[in-house]
Amino acid sequence: MRIRGIAVSCAVFWMLAAGDFVPSASSAAAAQSSTDVPNPAAIVKPRAFVSLAPVPRGKEFQVAVAVEIAPGYHMNSHHPTDQYLIATTLTAKLPTGFELRDTLYPAGRVEKFSFSPDKGLDVYSGSVTLKLRLIAHNDAPIGAVTFPLTLRYQACNDTTCLPPVKVPVDVRVDVAAAGTATHTAHPEIFSTPATK
Repeated sequence: MRIRGIAVSCAVFWMLAAGDFVPSASSAAAAQSSTDVPNPAAIVKPRAFVSLAPVPRGKEFQVAVAVEIAPGYHMNSHHPTDQYLIATTLTAKLPTGFELRDTLYPAGRVEKFSFSPDKGLDVYSGSVTLKLRLIAHNDAPIGAVTFPLTLRYQACNDTTCLPPVKVPVDVRVDVAAAGTATHTAHPEIFSTPATK
């Protein structure tokens, strides 16, 4: 119970005192050299994929962010077990002509850790794919459009939680005129349904 109390205190401390931060190379290097604490952004590797190539105006499509989590680490799912835990979220800053229809989060997996031996936590570990359902409206600009996503998470191992971070992920969408022929891209990612 003492360890669990420490873990809870650490989580609350990072939520209230440290807040989220976007790590830079210099701040990450300073943290590494001074405390040997892993860079939170190095624990999780996100990559973005688009479901259609190209995306015709007026067509719905998806963006997936495939996340690889370093062995020995996990991050809370989008629906964490306890209220004080920081949920994983994916948000988009969309340009004119694009609309977000939905954000799809897979179910987590309940796992037990040394700091919570009696109660499993709902987490993502290994690899996980988060998806956005979008539509390109008729005023979406034709051609290559790049816009930013933000992946927010807190990485933990069996004993320690790192500071929560917001990691930028860029997405490139090739927009074409309405009615343009298109094809499914990355079926290995988009053929698997995601849940909210």
